[in-house]
Amino acid sequence: MTRTPAPTDPSVPTPTTVPWPSVAPTGSPTPDATPAPAQPRASTGPGAGTEPATDADTAGSPPGADSVAGAGTGARPDPAAEVTARPASGRPPAVSSAHASARGPGVWEELVTSALLGTDRRTPPGGERGPGAAAALLDAAAAETVRRRAGLRPARAARRPEPAPEDPRPALPEAAARRLATLLTDRPGTAGGGRRGSAPDLMELLPQWLATANARGFAAPPQALPALLDAARGRTDLRPAALKFAGPRALWLAGLNPDWRFALRATPGGGTAPPGSGASERARKLWAEGLFAERVALLASLRARDAVGARELLASTWATERAEDRLMFLDSLRTGLEAADEPFLEQALADRSRNVRATAAELLSALPQSALAARMAARAATCVSLDRTRTPPGIAVEAPHECDASMERDGVVAKPPAGRGERSWWFGQLMEAAPLATWPARLGGRTAEEIVALPVSDGWQGELHAAWCRAAVRQRDGVWARALLGAPTAPEAGGPGAVSLAERAKLLGTLGAGERAEWVAGFISTHGLSEAFQLLGMCGVPWATPLGRAVVDALNIARDAGSYPWSFSGVMGLAERCLDPSEAGRLDGLLAIPDEPEDASPGAGGYWAEAFQRLVTTLRLRAAMAEELRAGSCGTAPQGTAP
Repeated sequence: MTRTPAPTDPSVPTPTTVPWPSVAPTGSPTPDATPAPAQPRASTGPGAGTEPATDADTAGSPPGADSVAGAGTGARPDPAAEVTARPASGRPPAVSSAHASARGPGVWEELVTSALLGTDRRTPPGGERGPGAAAALLDAAAAETVRRRAGLRPARAARRPEPAPEDPRPALPEAAARRLATLLTDRPGTAGGGRRGSAPDLMELLPQWLATANARGFAAPPQALPALLDAARGRTDLRPAALKFAGPRALWLAGLNPDWRFALRATPGGGTAPPGSGASERARKLWAEGLFAERVALLASLRARDAVGARELLASTWATERAEDRLMFLDSLRTGLEAADEPFLEQALADRSRNVRATAAELLSALPQSALAARMAARAATCVSLDRTRTPPGIAVEAPHECDASMERDGVVAKPPAGRGERSWWFGQLMEAAPLATWPARLGGRTAEEIVALPVSDGWQGELHAAWCRAAVRQRDGVWARALLGAPTAPEAGGPGAVSLAERAKLLGTLGAGERAEWVAGFISTHGLSEAFQLLGMCGVPWATPLGRAVVDALNIARDAGSYPWSFSGVMGLAERCLDPSEAGRLDGLLAIPDEPEDASPGAGGYWAEAFQRLVTTLRLRAAMAEELRAGSCGTAPQGTAP
């Protein structure tokens, strides 16, 4: 291969024994096209600068270009240089003239396909079958590779971006920075046969590490920002903590790289319209001119610090917004929902979009003093009454016979889902939207516990209690949640009102962290771990000592029973992330392979020993991570954030 000065226009034939075609290469601009300004590539490291990107930066070469053609080492050639190629064989390619006429957008893909399938099965474009077909294919691929690289015009230089903002927070301790790099580069794998092995899953520890680092007020190392943004891009559960830790430089980078634009949407305000002098005017300008994602982020940011201003901003353009946009904007009012939002939400009940009306009704029903809540209470009261003819008294239910226009305006969906009766569907919606304070007065002054214990006529108990569960969650009513949950040791695991594990878990969310952990610990001690996974997910981290010990005891019982540990893999994974690291010492006795009873599953003891080894190793790793962050602590981590 020889190198000579190349023409600046790829359509001009190159002086070589192989005539170059006049068709522009795939992914490169045509001769009369005006190149678009390039996006700069920026670095956050010391002495960072920018470099204008060429089209090759964005288009790139298809996978396998170098391996098929054998040309180059993968380095991008200087676009200003001219390159010509003569095949290594010293003879013109056998496909030269035919190949020139066959060039087009898919010529490279055809060459790759021929190389993968073999020239006997797929003739190269413009080539012929025969002994020389393979050599001709490689010659053509080499020429095509050079043409694709050298036939790109340099893009116009872009304006140098503004410098990244400073992050005033203190830097991470050196050991913690190394730990972060390890967590971000970990690629979890499995042992043979799908087993997880005994090594900790580092990516699952990243959320806790970020929570602790944020609580202690550290700034992210600049060199870790790209990997941190990539991790947050792939896992939405990481985004709030990752973006808080990444700080203002993450938003700066997100403005330069389209792959990280999610940061502008996920960060409240997206770094836009910060408080201060002129903030109100900047906010109104962004609201009027910004992209949809920027407007959603701005509204969420304003709502968190100025509920009145956010509501006024939304009302100013409400009538002109699209239905799907109105729905997203309305959802932002969940943050800091207050009685002052009622007039705006009442207007939204007349919206032309059914989804908007339903969301407005849901928000209003979460305000027990709202007019909609009163209307729903009046409707629900006609459906439920105290039946004094029974001994003991019970609850009589008369479901609505129709769904009138006023009910639909207040958010009742008229058409039930498949397999659901109309009357029970309407009844459930009325009951969950009515304030729970309605029922003590309606049912003889009884308490929530006494009401839940009453028998319900004609098989309506499940429907009624399920609706009360949803109402307790929506209204954040801990008194009714306790009544519906019942005692954790009750034979009907979870109480008479909780008809599913999912509903029990939601009811637990209305209770305080300590009460939640105590209830779940009692549930596990009585009923074991078979139904505890969703309930454990509602408990704070690290688990309270009684809850952690209840989980370990239940796992030990399952091990002694000889069952396979992957039946409890979900609980074991939660224990690795949520068990207090101080409990590691208590688990040392579980690391040995136990004696297997005769009816045990073959090999179960070895699997359990491996699972407990991973649990102990993970707990000690979490303790080391906490110590690394504590070494340079500039703040006090609140309870529940330690890795």
